[in-house]
Amino acid sequence: MVPRKPRTPAGSSAVPGGGTRANSSRVSVLDDGSPAAVPSDAASAVPSVDVPSATVLEFPAPPRGRRRRYVLISVPLLVLALAGLVAYLVFSPALALRELEVQGNSLVPTEEVTAALAPLMGVPLTQISDGRVRDLLKDKAPIEDIDVAAEPPSTLVVTVTERTPVAIVQDTSGFVLIDSTGRQLGTVADRDTVQLPLIDGGTAAIDSAVFPSITEVLAELPADVLGRLNSASASSPDSIQLSLSGDQKIFWGSAERNAAKARVLTALLAMPPTDPPVKEFDVSTPDRPVTR
Repeated sequence: MVPRKPRTPAGSSAVPGGGTRANSSRVSVLDDGSPAAVPSDAASAVPSVDVPSATVLEFPAPPRGRRRRYVLISVPLLVLALAGLVAYLVFSPALALRELEVQGNSLVPTEEVTAALAPLMGVPLTQISDGRVRDLLKDKAPIEDIDVAAEPPSTLVVTVTERTPVAIVQDTSGFVLIDSTGRQLGTVADRDTVQLPLIDGGTAAIDSAVFPSITEVLAELPADVLGRLNSASASSPDSIQLSLSGDQKIFWGSAERNAAKARVLTALLAMPPTDPPVKEFDVSTPDRPVTR
């Protein structure tokens, strides 16, 4: 019989002399207390372990962060869009002026207004201001003010406010319309085409000392009374006289308490005719009017 060799326990190795030595990890310590390097054969004897790679989980951004990102993106885009829209409205030929509509004028012919505004044709409506229109019409004496309204795509509506004529004066070219400040508003060839009083003295009367007093009185009269006047005159600021159709006279006196005098005169003219007819109305003292 062949003797059996003793079994070497797992994890042990045979040693000379018949003993066994367990496979154990030994770490040598150096004199300074630090661990010594492990021999290469011992390192190779250590089994390798496969460590799975780490997996990073992506979580969705919070709603507040998403909103902030949307704002940061959308605001610049909105600004660019608005800038493009403004540029289109200001410079686009699609809004160029092609048609003028003039209204409210009677003393200034429409043809004169449109001719004066000709430099605006082809200009975008967004670049036309009230001030620019006023500058082009400033030499038109009857025009007191204007109002401008754009009607896209190509129409400009100009509403004219004219000064009110209160009398006429006669010169070599005809009869000149004047307002309460003495501004000459235009000329008519026929006296009967306007129902306004004629101020004696011609255009020279405009520069006289009594002229402002006369026009101040005329500006206070209602339109129906003003239309019945034939003439106005004064030798001094306190002796203003008016004449009515039918050879009736009005002694006005000074240009004081004009509103009260105008109310009294209106009431007197509304009274039934008398026999004999009244030849003169004296309203110089409106509290005690006199008829003669």
